[in-house]
Amino acid sequence: MPTIDGSSIKLDDIPRLTAAGRKDLRLDDSARKAVEAARATVEDILASGRVVYGINTGFGKLASTRIPADKLATLQRNLILSHAVGVGEPLSKEIARLALILRANNLACGHSGVRTVVVERLLDLVNADVVPVIPSQGSVGASGDLAPLAHMTLVLLGEGEAWVGDERLPGAEALAAVGLEPLELEAKEGLALINGTQISCAIGAVALSRALELAEAAEVACAMTLEALKGSVRPFDSRVGDLRPHPGHARVSANIRALMAESEILASHADCGRVQDQYSLRCVPQVHGAVRDALDHVRTVVEREMNSVTDNPLIFPADGDVISAGNFHAEPLAIPFDYAAAAVCELANISERRLENMVNPDLSGLPPFLIESSGLNSGFMIAQVTAAALVSENKCLAHPASVDSVPTSANKEDHVSMAPIAARKFGMIVENTAHVLAIELAGALQGLRLGNPERLRPGRGVAAAFDFLAALVPPLTEDRILQHDFAAVRRSLDDGRLLETVRRSLA
Repeated sequence: MPTIDGSSIKLDDIPRLTAAGRKDLRLDDSARKAVEAARATVEDILASGRVVYGINTGFGKLASTRIPADKLATLQRNLILSHAVGVGEPLSKEIARLALILRANNLACGHSGVRTVVVERLLDLVNADVVPVIPSQGSVGASGDLAPLAHMTLVLLGEGEAWVGDERLPGAEALAAVGLEPLELEAKEGLALINGTQISCAIGAVALSRALELAEAAEVACAMTLEALKGSVRPFDSRVGDLRPHPGHARVSANIRALMAESEILASHADCGRVQDQYSLRCVPQVHGAVRDALDHVRTVVEREMNSVTDNPLIFPADGDVISAGNFHAEPLAIPFDYAAAAVCELANISERRLENMVNPDLSGLPPFLIESSGLNSGFMIAQVTAAALVSENKCLAHPASVDSVPTSANKEDHVSMAPIAARKFGMIVENTAHVLAIELAGALQGLRLGNPERLRPGRGVAAAFDFLAALVPPLTEDRILQHDFAAVRRSLDDGRLLETVRRSLA
């Protein structure tokens, strides 16, 4: 039974943790003790009459306002209601589930001062497949993702909206449908539920998981295109990487060599007169490798953040201390998500250039636009235009969100991160890049069909990808609606079937 302990979530756990209707997530016993100790500290503060920000005061600009003890529950409820001001399309169910889990994991660290029932109720929602409807816009990434996390918390109170299975219900009805009661928040708990980075982190983590898969798919696309264009594998020699020992370079080169191992096509043009390939073929280890290194770095940041305490104020039960600080500030995510977005742009940019190499008869040695009887037929002519449109859109989206800041809360919160915007843009770029790679893969499939009349066998990994894709996409002998072909390839990227087929061939 998976447990939430505040320290153990990894990126690879996301599909398992966010599966619909889990029914088995629970709070770890050691984490329970830590949560109880932090809550005891809050109770001691309340009993002593000390004035402590976030426990018995107002918030933000109103931090100096003392709140009477008999109004603290109302204060917490008002905090959630007043902060639920998000707009825009709802986050996906996967992201919303992950946000619930990450918030529970954050509270499980034992430095937020909530009761254990609050953590357990978050997990109850996940286990019962109650998914809060969380608007995607309205957070500036400090003081935490306040608005979207407030919408998430509304459901605990029997407010807001949630999906139960495929039905969208008012919060109270959603809870009743699975046998849960609305929760009345006590001192510190409302603030602890919304003062954090879990929305930014969840959006970016899901995008990063996808980006890492696309980086691998891009290597498959590259290898197929190399075979279709009869390009050289020499730039992928390990000795080249040894002279510039970036880990991503070595990894990409090794993968391409494995994908093209035992290629009869490669052997057939070993002594051709071509001196050098275009950069989009020859410099793949340098470009894809840099993307790999960037994404690996961002993975480290995301996994660290998923298991960090991003609340304020922070409770230290060992000595009863309470520190008001800035762990809610999402700059540690904003900059890496901007960085990751730029990196994934480059996967799309170089993929589109490889596609251009295939459709351009002056470069490819293949029929113009990858179709016989060109002129009567346009083939992949406009497919390259679509790829060009997508990479241009990516370039607009890649403008960094983290360099912007708009002061809020009467200038009390005078520098913010814009991390959720960076994360959402990263996700959009990942989606666009998946489309571009699907187009390149379809083009490479067609190029291999046209440029290999002898039916020589491509490399082991390329052959596996070719056979898999050939079963999805028929040969292009005359113009047809290519949108359906690209959608079929894209689905095989989304569900992992293409990569799993290629991996098995190389095992």
